Amino acid sequence: MARITDLAEHSRVRPVPELRSRGGELEEALGTAIAARVREFRLQLGWTVGQLATESGLSKGMLSKIENAQASPSLATLARLSEALQVPVTAFFRGLNEEQEVLYVKAGRGLNIEHKGSGAGRRYESLGIMRAPSNTLEPLRVTLTERSNTFPLYQHAGTELIYMLSGRMEYGYGSARYLLESGDALQFIGGVPHGPATLVELPIQFLSIKSITPST
Repeated sequence: MARITDLAEHSRVRPVPELRSRGGELEEALGTAIAARVREFRLQLGWTVGQLATESGLSKGMLSKIENAQASPSLATLARLSEALQVPVTAFFRGLNEEQEVLYVKAGRGLNIEHKGSGAGRRYESLGIMRAPSNTLEPLRVTLTERSNTFPLYQHAGTELIYMLSGRMEYGYGSARYLLESGDALQFIGGVPHGPATLVELPIQFLSIKSITPST
């Protein structure tokens, strides 16, 4: 009986390299997925790390570690990020066990994005961003259903392509104005202030495809 007990004790404390290795791989994959999603959602809002720190109440140092997969956030931390970025907590785990060669988004299933100061009658819908290092495009479907006297102007790195799906609008780019109708396309450098200027015929829907800097 003593020998059986000794064997049981030995089995209990004996290291199992395969299980330990898989656990480490899962933890690493989880940290990488969360890092990519936090950065993705932050960039979609056009925020710096400092702005996200202000909105979430987390330190810039902690956010930097999370985005570089150097720290594993607790559920409480994920909840604060979820509220600040306006996404469900489960969104941070997207892509953990998914193949990233293809992103398939059904109609109406994109991720709604809230832009500060965007106002009523404006919907910004992300059509997905590939995982690094393939995340060079940021496609959005924008729907405008209410007129407004003022629209925010946007500036960003890279370039942007606007493709009109329906409606008519004047789109401002610097001091120029372009009348865009269904089927029209406009491509420009993102560093020049741009955005809708006059909504001529509602509802308006267009695709915005931005080039973005790959994650490092």
